[in-house]
Amino acid sequence: MEVDCLPWICSVPPAGVALVGIPLGIAALGFTGAGIAAGSVAAKMMSAAAIANGGGVAAGSTVAVLQSIGAAGFSLGAKVGLTSALSSAGAAIGAWLSKGKKPPSDKPKKG
Repeated sequence: MEVDCLPWICSVPPAGVALVGIPLGIAALGFTGAGIAAGSVAAKMMSAAAIANGGGVAAGSTVAVLQSIGAAGFSLGAKVGLTSALSSAGAAIGAWLSKGKKPPSDKPKKG
């Protein structure tokens, strides 16, 4: 597979997906700033969690964490952590994909 990708270029898309795509995906499930949307996947998850816990959703559960992200977005610490981890992973993948390739030269071609 031939991919022209410098490591620093390959690190940008994973970080962008984490900071933009994940919150959008969570909102699409029904975890919104106004609460859990009626009839959504989030509502079904909340119902199942409440039934399993005897009528309430446990603090720190998956539903509670997703609702927190849906209502307020990622915290600054989460944004920094995700950006660091996924940028590093993207750079490593980019380096692996471009292994053995020489960087483009700034010198004009002869001829």
